[in-house]
Amino acid sequence: MRTDSSPGTLPAREHLPAGNAGTPVLDVVIPVYNEEKDLGPCVRRLHDHLGRTFPYAYRITVADNASTDTTPQVAEQLAAEIAEVTSFRLEQKGRGRALRTVWSASDAPILAYMDVDLSTDLNALLPLVAPLISGHSDLAIGSRLARSSRVVRGAKREFISRSYNLILRGSLQARFSDAQCGFKAIRRDVAQVLLPMVEDTGWFFDTEMLVLAERAGLRIHEVPVDWVDDPDSTVHIVRTATEDLKGVWRVGKALATGSLPLDRVARPFGDDPRDRDIQDVPKGLARQLVGFCVVGGLSTVFYLLLYSLFREFSGSQVANALALLVSAVANTAANRRLTFGVRGRGGAVRHQAQGLVVFGIGLALTSGSLAALNAASSDPAHSTELAVLIAANLAATVLRFLLFRAWVFPDRDGSGRPEPTVVLQHNPSSPTCTTGGYQPYQEPYQPQVPLPQRPAHPPYPRNGTTTTQFRAGEAANGTWRDATVQLHPVRPHDTEPGDPR
Repeated sequence: MRTDSSPGTLPAREHLPAGNAGTPVLDVVIPVYNEEKDLGPCVRRLHDHLGRTFPYAYRITVADNASTDTTPQVAEQLAAEIAEVTSFRLEQKGRGRALRTVWSASDAPILAYMDVDLSTDLNALLPLVAPLISGHSDLAIGSRLARSSRVVRGAKREFISRSYNLILRGSLQARFSDAQCGFKAIRRDVAQVLLPMVEDTGWFFDTEMLVLAERAGLRIHEVPVDWVDDPDSTVHIVRTATEDLKGVWRVGKALATGSLPLDRVARPFGDDPRDRDIQDVPKGLARQLVGFCVVGGLSTVFYLLLYSLFREFSGSQVANALALLVSAVANTAANRRLTFGVRGRGGAVRHQAQGLVVFGIGLALTSGSLAALNAASSDPAHSTELAVLIAANLAATVLRFLLFRAWVFPDRDGSGRPEPTVVLQHNPSSPTCTTGGYQPYQEPYQPQVPLPQRPAHPPYPRNGTTTTQFRAGEAANGTWRDATVQLHPVRPHDTEPGDPR
């Protein structure tokens, strides 16, 4: 699992302005492999739909995944006939590789993709990208499993799809409903930071991207879709399912070990300019509380077992002190790793020293409870001692969590060093932000001129009048600029042979 990514926190989302510039707002990528029959009708239908319904300038990019038929020639012919269509040829297979390559090189602020069979009804395209244009969301996906979706497909594919999403929910705690629908979009500034962390180059690319985005706290918008299964699909179900399960294991392992710097993909709190000076917003309280309770429950059982063991050859106070000391060291180590996500050896000794201070407070509570019990009864029963200790430990646990969160393990990164405080400086003319500790995210999308908006009038003569038509790359004065997309491999192994897909 790769861990490199551009340092820094993503800037707050901005609503993309409308204007009359030549840069497309939306770049729709269609990855294809041996689709010589379906590619032409698909692109023409999509182009017609966008021309009639989409209010911004757009581009359609055909990404050919090493096809062995006449698909490349069909793509080039479409690009020559339709100004809004471009084509790109990859010499290796892999849908994820194609999307990463085209998305990384695109200049459009909104990047999307859909399958060549157009199984998803195109009326969902504008609702898909609208939350990204408005700045409300970071990614958007079409969902065939939403309540209001209408889906026509066989029982076999339905079972596989639902089983796969149950696996994702159970193993990776995914909250999105449909990872496999070939109908997704992402903001370009998010893609530039997120894609270098996505390792898969095939069908698992979508799932890995969504899981990492969700774990980083990015907002994923789901759109119910109407979807009709393509009976002629060339997807190899068994092989794809096997590769997907391997991907689930790999991503789960990376998330469990904390090898991904997901904090670098986080959005600042509050996208409203009035909220951007807010600092020290609590993070992950619910998750930390659950983890602390689990560790605390196991520690309590461990503590009681140790107390019962030490009580065989020592008095109650000595047995309590020894059991609490050993369990406190184990509890601090477990909470450090599992609850508060601190990895590495940096600061471990200091954390244990602070944990012993917290242990001392717990010892005072439990020892005081035992002393009060012995004062009330000269020979209390063992079960009574355990009940008193449990009650005292509950009070000590609450105090321990507060001290751990606020003092021992405040918000930190994986190295154990204090996480740099993010101070956002809002500039109305720029969506960038500055951060402390890390360098700010480089080269976010900053339109030099207002972004394009398609003319509201129809693109054909009406009632004897003539209207002016603009195409991608054409300015109002009739000049043209080069609209060719220069694509380069993003990662070294994208040009290496041997990809099984």
